Amino acid sequence: MSITSETRREGLEEVLPKREVRASIILSVLGDRQMTVSEIVKELLDTGVIRYYDRNFVAPRLTELKEEGLVKVVGKRPCIMSGKNIAVWAAVKEAQ
Repeated sequence: MSITSETRREGLEEVLPKREVRASIILSVLGDRQMTVSEIVKELLDTGVIRYYDRNFVAPRLTELKEEGLVKVVGKRPCIMSGKNIAVWAAVKEAQ
């Protein structure tokens, strides 16, 4: 097995137990709002959930949540970090 294969596997093994908790945190932050990855990360920083800017804490979980039908992309707007347009996410509301 190559070194990159090993490190990728090790990274996955480290994150797997944390995925559900992180997804729950992200859904909680989103609530009824529409937010970009950067905005979610900033809020997690501001509330002390994470200690440094880590886009990878949020972005992969949003992709998984989208695949599960729990969030969707609702538009785009400039990133608070780069100024480039990025996706805006929102939680999918269950049918009443």
